Amino acid sequence: MNPLKKLFKQTFVYGLATVLPRVLSVLLLPLYTTVFENAAGYGEYINIYSWIAIFNVFLAYGMETAFFRFYHKHNQKKDVVSTSLISLACSSLAFLLLALLFQTSLSELTNIKVEYIQFTAFILVLDALAIIPFALLRANEKPLKYAVFKVVNVAINLGFNVFFLLILPRLALQEGSFWSGLYRPDFEIAYIFISNVIASGSTLLMLAPTYFKVRYRFDTHLWREMLKYAAPVMVAGIAFTINEVVDKILLTEMVSDTEAGKYGACYKLALFMTLYGTAFRLGVEPFFFSHANSNNPQKTYAQITNYFVILGSFILLAVIVFIEPLGKILIRNNTYWEALEIVPIVLLASFCLGIYHNLSVWYKVTDRTKFGAYISSIGAILTLVINIGLIPKIGYMASALATLAAYGSMMCLSFYFGRKYYPIPYNFRKILFYGGISVLFSVLSFYVFNRNLIVGGLLLLVFLGLLFKMEGERLKIILFKREN
Repeated sequence: MNPLKKLFKQTFVYGLATVLPRVLSVLLLPLYTTVFENAAGYGEYINIYSWIAIFNVFLAYGMETAFFRFYHKHNQKKDVVSTSLISLACSSLAFLLLALLFQTSLSELTNIKVEYIQFTAFILVLDALAIIPFALLRANEKPLKYAVFKVVNVAINLGFNVFFLLILPRLALQEGSFWSGLYRPDFEIAYIFISNVIASGSTLLMLAPTYFKVRYRFDTHLWREMLKYAAPVMVAGIAFTINEVVDKILLTEMVSDTEAGKYGACYKLALFMTLYGTAFRLGVEPFFFSHANSNNPQKTYAQITNYFVILGSFILLAVIVFIEPLGKILIRNNTYWEALEIVPIVLLASFCLGIYHNLSVWYKVTDRTKFGAYISSIGAILTLVINIGLIPKIGYMASALATLAAYGSMMCLSFYFGRKYYPIPYNFRKILFYGGISVLFSVLSFYVFNRNLIVGGLLLLVFLGLLFKMEGERLKIILFKREN
């Protein structure tokens, strides 16, 4: 099968695995912004889950990427699986024990209430134990199974959120009933945690056969090699997560939960670009490794990036054109709407991040993962400096600009070093053309014509016309040509 056609098929399925759960979970945005009426409660929720994202990186410590690398190049694949499972299981259980013993210290460090620390620890451990089973599905090219597990996870989470936050309070109105005894007022964040624990636990149960089918053998030498490879990936992951979530934490600390809540809610409207980038990354990462030794892989990598930019440019423009109606559908509480101005900036930042992930192939396939750590660390430093310096002056706009500066610089640095160590023949004229037209039309639609749907729609049609005229035949060949 044409490698690009195979990639697009896998990316489509991984896209479903990513998009469908997020489509379900995006229903939580209008729910949460309704339940947390003044945005402060939502800001507290955002702060807690920002810390969860940071700890997730420490508990994974780069083993997912190391697993992919060694699974494809090591002769004893079973040893790679068993060593990875044992390593993550031991480290996760050790973390759980320490978290339960030092709850008060963790609470002081993170500004998370002590009563939420146990929930946080269990969510982190359950998710960490699912890392390798999910990675194994991807490595063995089983995207449908991966998709089903992901969808079920979020469906369970969504279902329990709706029950605890909407249905249970109404049932509890019947005095003396079983439900009134079960319901606790002002317990919304805990109910969100309980829903997450149930969903994560259910997912781990579905993945449990992976743990029982493995013949366990811990290869110490292999483990050390994997850790050596994973360490820079973990540093890069920490830096990347700082870029993703530290703005919400700093807004909470430096301004208020309310401002963090407004910013966090509108930030989620950039999820359409995030979904696209994540789906593409899930499909392309195993592809990069499996084709690293093929004939002229650089040409294929260049084509992949070209098409990522083309489709991403369309998504960027389309979301910005329709951002106001989308915002009002997903965020029912107008308290949050004033932060809509951050969305174009965050969307463009997410687009830059997606391009960065495509460009990062060079340091992954050449085992120079330390460059990923260097580049992400520079992005993290920019994030911290801009946020700390400008939040007191311009509030959450500083956080949006910091995100764009961080991801834009990471994209440029990855390209610069990649050209030196692993040259790939990117079509810069095409990339700059589509990216530039998309950004220009987005600025016109959002800022010049003040989100006018008619003007924005016309600009989008013009862009689609250019895309069809210049790329239509090539896309038809890739997607629909029959194999001999």
